[in-house]
Amino acid sequence: MSQPYAFSLIEVLRCEPVTPLMARVTFGGEDLRNFTSVAPDQQVKLFFPREGQGAPSVPPMPEDGDVGRWHAAYLAMPDDVRPWMRSYTIRAHRPEANEIDIDFVLHGDGGPASRWAGAARPGDVLGMLGPAAARYREPTSAEDWWLLVGDETALPAIGALVEALPEGTRAQVFAEVRDAAEEQPIARPGVDVAWIHRGSVPPGRGTGLVDAVRGARLPSGAGFAWVAGEASMVRAVRRCLVDEHALPKSAVAFTGYWRLSATQDAPPTEEDLADAAEQLAET
Repeated sequence: MSQPYAFSLIEVLRCEPVTPLMARVTFGGEDLRNFTSVAPDQQVKLFFPREGQGAPSVPPMPEDGDVGRWHAAYLAMPDDVRPWMRSYTIRAHRPEANEIDIDFVLHGDGGPASRWAGAARPGDVLGMLGPAAARYREPTSAEDWWLLVGDETALPAIGALVEALPEGTRAQVFAEVRDAAEEQPIARPGVDVAWIHRGSVPPGRGTGLVDAVRGARLPSGAGFAWVAGEASMVRAVRRCLVDEHALPKSAVAFTGYWRLSATQDAPPTEEDLADAAEQLAET
């Protein structure tokens, strides 16, 4: 489920709205000929150029593939040259067309990724590192049902996961978005979708997803839960599933995609490090 990391340059081919607050950007480029999908929830690191840069540039990957040493070299770049790096999910990969789709949540000019996506045009170029599997595992015959929980940042992965489920798999989706206009088509037999609208409450500050999971009547039998989105919400949902719904910890895959009070450039908190250590122990 993994492959050697390689830095690629990818070019915008098309941009289209998915909802008022989410844009889908289709990328192509010669470098994508070597792109190999590794999991439905696969992530890549995207590199956004600084002002005045036509394309982002990063240090070369060491021949031994030491990502830690590469990351140190990346951080050592001058601040005004080092491209912004953000993690994103591949929504779709069409190898026959040499294309990938990536969905971007639009939240104004507050961050480099949203700012770039809001103004993206065909011909624009980003850097990419990856892909790598996030928290996916193949469905097994021992599991009677799946539960997928996330905010809008998790919708690309949830959509890809639902599409990859084996025929006949029962699944329940709890997805939080601003309002009905932000709902996306996630439909296939055996999959029930519940949309939680937070309204004017800022993303990450409501309890709608946690409350929905707490009040859910989960099916009988063995289940597997996949949870992603704002980090504190993910922790709360996971605690609810383990403590209140009695799911084994090993049956809950969880990933904090973003943090309410910090950007991806900020160092990890003690809770972030604890989550990472627990995830590593379960692999």
